[in-house]
Amino acid sequence: MRLLPYGPRAVLAEFSTLAEVMAASSAWRQAGLAGVIDVVPAARTVLVMHDGSLDSRLLVPVTPQPSATPTGPEITVDVTYDGADLAAVAAECGLPANEVPALHAGAVYTVAFCGFMPGFSYLIGLPTALHLPRRSTPRTRVPRGSVAIAAEFTGVYPQESPGGWHLLGRTDAVLWDDAREPAALLPPGATVRFRPR
Repeated sequence: MRLLPYGPRAVLAEFSTLAEVMAASSAWRQAGLAGVIDVVPAARTVLVMHDGSLDSRLLVPVTPQPSATPTGPEITVDVTYDGADLAAVAAECGLPANEVPALHAGAVYTVAFCGFMPGFSYLIGLPTALHLPRRSTPRTRVPRGSVAIAAEFTGVYPQESPGGWHLLGRTDAVLWDDAREPAALLPPGATVRFRPR
């Protein structure tokens, strides 16, 4: 872990793996360190925002624990598995088309971090049989609520946007709502299950 000052009221911790990021962000959230305002994980970093009083020496490295339990709420997202890439994903993965939704919905996911746009959560736990690189040609328009996969992640597009992930289905869930606390339906640390409808 490498700690870098990030202005007068933040510290950026750099890590080698996503597992280290998740372990540190979970531990630092639960530790209740004096002065810490927010802990924001990303793919290989954690931004710790504070009121100016944090002693960064308290941010000791944390060893990832395979059995660590998620720290957030449990959320079920209803999905209609009729995505534009469903047949192509099945073919590329060497699976019957009906197995892709069953595999995707049969897993339990954890929100690793959020990014790309407000409400877009990167979920880990995707079965390895469904790991595919991003599409070679991104779409200029991905509909709001699209449930998609890329690499080891799955996620839901909170708004219409360009995107390069493989579309498996769609949901009516509201992923971002400014009037909700937290605004993101799927915050870091949450456990997520997809339920076919």
